[in-house]
Amino acid sequence: MRIGLVGYGTGGRHFHAPFIEAAKGVELAGIVARAPATIERVRADFPDVPIYKSLTDLLAAGVDIVTITTPPQTRRELVLEAIAAGVAVIADKPFAPDAKTGRELAAAAKAKGVVLGVYHNRRFDADIRTLRTLLEQQRVGQLWRLHNRMDMNEPHTLEGGETGGLLRDLGSHLIDQNIWLLGPVKSVFAQLDRVERPEGETDASFVITLVHTSGVHSHISSSKINYLAGRELRIYGDKGSYQANSTDVQAQALFAGKRPAEDAAGWGFEQPSHWGTLYTAEGEEKIPSEQGCYHAYYEAFAEAVKNGSEPPVTAEQGILTLEVLDAALLSAREGRLVTLA
Repeated sequence: MRIGLVGYGTGGRHFHAPFIEAAKGVELAGIVARAPATIERVRADFPDVPIYKSLTDLLAAGVDIVTITTPPQTRRELVLEAIAAGVAVIADKPFAPDAKTGRELAAAAKAKGVVLGVYHNRRFDADIRTLRTLLEQQRVGQLWRLHNRMDMNEPHTLEGGETGGLLRDLGSHLIDQNIWLLGPVKSVFAQLDRVERPEGETDASFVITLVHTSGVHSHISSSKINYLAGRELRIYGDKGSYQANSTDVQAQALFAGKRPAEDAAGWGFEQPSHWGTLYTAEGEEKIPSEQGCYHAYYEAFAEAVKNGSEPPVTAEQGILTLEVLDAALLSAREGRLVTLA
């Protein structure tokens, strides 16, 4: 499967291109880049990959799949252009500014008969995959609640304005993780901490409580300008609990200059010092890390396009996350619990 990548900022360079390169059964067939500095980065990283000035040029050259990872406010038109060309699309998160637009994109893809997926790659984080196995095995018994916290010491990366903010950025991932682990959401209560940026006011940290249709409640929190970095997962059930303080191992490796294609089989495992601990009546037990593997997303998506199987994250699943994002913004603005239909 020939994949074209539209955009080569932080997302395209670090969280897409290296994993397309590492994925089996796919080929990075072209990259859309226009700024001279961006073109130079592409040439340095992938000297043999063609560079195109626009999505239109990339589509004319011929690809099976395109990934759209341009700034959020530009994605709708680009996704629709790829769909109109009959090409499968992976849209970076948030894949639409709101659930209404998400439904528009999903309907367009369905009408054209092309696969549309959302790049919620953090379902493929080592800590989340380890936790999902624990939940499937019911290691803490009947689940009561989940706490999902990710604080980032990255003040310089916070984007301002209506399309920016931490909630739409990292919040999209954390909400999707909780829905993936616990199922659909029936109510949302959110608190946002807002700051002024040159591009306009935006949110820099948040706390969200979700009540899932199963009755389990989950709690999501994150910050970006408080000079605090930490990743923690905690679950509580009637037979025990589990806590993990991990390192975001794939991102750290990427920013250290490593590439998953160098050792795909050994990629993405947390070191034993960062394994989570299960607490039960039998005592404490360290739980070995499962593999974090963003390249598995691309392998699964290519398989879906080739054989008609379900993509790793469907547009409909992406819409569920957008509905929670919309509800969280409304909840924070009006200071009330928002119930989803």
